[in-house]
Amino acid sequence: MLRLEQEDDLLWVRLDDPERANALSPAMIGEITHLYSRDLRAEGIRAVLLGGTGKHFSAGADLEHLRSLGETGLEENRADSERLRRLFESVLRQEALTIALVQGACVAGGCGLATAHDFVVATAGSRFLYSEARIGFVAALVATYLPLRLRGADIRELLLNPEFVDAQRALEIGLVNRVVPDDGLAEAGRELAVGILERASSESIARTKRLLLEAIGQPIDRALEIAAEINAESRMTDDCKRGISTFLETKATPNWRD
Repeated sequence: MLRLEQEDDLLWVRLDDPERANALSPAMIGEITHLYSRDLRAEGIRAVLLGGTGKHFSAGADLEHLRSLGETGLEENRADSERLRRLFESVLRQEALTIALVQGACVAGGCGLATAHDFVVATAGSRFLYSEARIGFVAALVATYLPLRLRGADIRELLLNPEFVDAQRALEIGLVNRVVPDDGLAEAGRELAVGILERASSESIARTKRLLLEAIGQPIDRALEIAAEINAESRMTDDCKRGISTFLETKATPNWRD
C-alpha cells in the first residue's frame, strides 16, 4: 500500500493503490499509521514527503468498507473511527517535518490526511473537496485540526458547501502552502524540505509542533503554562546551546543540515 524511498535525511512515501485512487482502505490506514508512529528522527529521518501514485493524491475513505460498516453496530463503527483517529493523530504528532505533495483530486479523508501534515504543496491542477456532507456523512475527525490552518468562515464553507476548491483558492484560504507547476511537485517538495532543514533545528521543529498542537486553543492560562514548560525545556537542548554559541561567536546561525 505504501512505497518508501530514503534520500539522505528525507523519506519519500507514496500511497500506492492508483487503481482505487489511493482510497484510505483499512490496510492503507494501518500502514500509514504504523509509519508515522515510528520515531523517525531517531532513525535519521528529518522530513517525510507523502504523495500519491497515479493521477490523484487520494479519493478519501473506502466507501465499500464504509457501506459494510453501516450494516453493523455502534461498537464496530467506533472501532473503525478509532482507527482513523490514530491515523490522523500519528501524522499530527510525528516529530519529523512532514510535507504532503498533492496532485489531482484530494477528497474527504484525503484532505484530512494532507492537512494533518505541516505543509501541503499542491500542483496547479489539483482540486480539494470535503465531500462528506454529499453522502450524508460528517467530516468529524478531519474538522478538529482545520482551525490550525483556516479561519472559521472558510471551514464552514468547505464542510457545509461541499464543492471542489481549486489549487489557487486553496492557497488563498490557507488549505495549502505552495502551488507549483504540475511537473514540478517533487522538486518543490524537496526544495521546501531542504530549505527548512537547513534553516531550522530539527529539535526546534519537533518542539514547536508540540507547542502548536498542545497549546493553541487552550484557555490562555493553560496555554501559557504549556508554552513556559516547552520554553524552559528547549533552553537545555544541545541544539539551543549550539545555536546560541554559534550566533554569539560568528553572528550567523548554523546550517542545521550539516
